Amino acid sequence: QVQLVESGGGLVQAGGSLRLSCAASGSIGSSNTMGWYRQAPGKQRELVATITNSGSTNYADSVKGRFTISRDNAKNGVNLQMNSLKVEDTAVYYCNAVIRVSNSITYNYWGQGTQVTVSS
Repeated sequence: QVQLVESGGGLVQAGGSLRLSCAASGSIGSSNTMGWYRQAPGKQRELVATITNSGSTNYADSVKGRFTISRDNAKNGVNLQMNSLKVEDTAVYYCNAVIRVSNSITYNYWGQGTQVTVSS
């Protein structure tokens, strides 16, 4: 069983920066993708950024050039550096881990979420 614990959310003014961290307890194996998703009030959860175990990254168009995802191997986790924050970035941010055990077996884990609020 893997548990994901997020930290680093908070309140920031538009144009500011925040850094989110996610630490995984338990083995995440050698084949996995970790990422961040967010959910704003009244909206569906959406992808923010993902990173594979080999370092390949993927970003939502809305955050490209502003957010950077990176691995934290010491914590078995992932970070999200968020710069030039906008009011529309306000949401609960969730850490996610998809662990591939075999070609047909994957496990999907979520953190509890951390609130990011950007004020104008």
